[in-house]
Amino acid sequence: MELKADLPGGRRDLIGYGRFAPKVRWPNEAKVIINLVLNYEEGAEFSLPAGDDRQEGFTEYDYPAMNPRYRDLAAESVYEYGSRAGVWRLARLFKQQRIPVTVSACAAALELHPEIAEWIKQSGHETMAHGWRWSELWLLSRDEEREEIRKAVEGIKRLTGTRPVGWNSRYGPSINTRELLVEEGGFLYDSDAYNDDIPYFTSVKGKSHLVLPYTKTYNDTRFIIAQGFGSPDDFVLTCKKALDYYVEESEYAPKMMSIGLHARTMGQAARTSALKDFITYAKSIPGVAFMRRNDIASWWIEHHKEFAHVQRN
Repeated sequence: MELKADLPGGRRDLIGYGRFAPKVRWPNEAKVIINLVLNYEEGAEFSLPAGDDRQEGFTEYDYPAMNPRYRDLAAESVYEYGSRAGVWRLARLFKQQRIPVTVSACAAALELHPEIAEWIKQSGHETMAHGWRWSELWLLSRDEEREEIRKAVEGIKRLTGTRPVGWNSRYGPSINTRELLVEEGGFLYDSDAYNDDIPYFTSVKGKSHLVLPYTKTYNDTRFIIAQGFGSPDDFVLTCKKALDYYVEESEYAPKMMSIGLHARTMGQAARTSALKDFITYAKSIPGVAFMRRNDIASWWIEHHKEFAHVQRN
């Protein structure tokens, strides 16, 4: 079978590193690097108050009969929980556990709640650009998406004092996203792929570009989608089993583990408790470390040529 190679969005890569995985050398000879990504989208979702012609449907409770012409005050309040309560519960946990995190933030959400931006700045966390709004980029023209990226970068830099060097699209990128990020020129990496356990380089218009894969497996969205997590313990067990296996694999190929969080979802008390349980477990295992995504990217860019490639059976 031959796949088309000339479609917009780039050629598919079904092979990656193949049987010869890089024997990654992480800082301090860590076996596994964990990155917590806190997605902050509250206020940037689709809503009538924001001037949209639709309501956001991705909430704790999906009510499909809701007419999009009318405000869905229940959906709006679910997102408000994230900005009013959930984000601060998670912030206290990160501080208590001394965990550096990556905040994947929509600039418009930070603009509506500048105190969040100030917390990110004071805490030393990274801000990864998650768009200006929480937009579906594949619905935008190339010029509209270029403007979305520009506004996201400008807004985050203005609000946090630091220019974002990473990008993560809502759900996934458009066929233009990666080219536009490289064209913009200020990004170290994007996280618009789910296809590996470690970073890798790809070529975009003849330029080398770093991808730090993300995950929907170790992600709190599974609390609100079908066949997902039924209880907080499901999240803990899933993440523990993954970490144990990553540690086992580290004998020949140390890995990176991403965990996706949302203020309105993981910020609920029972789920924050589950996250605390997992963090405590992870910190008890020798050779497991937490890093921000920008630090992982910088390390990979500087050291990847030193990694030996070993056969993976």
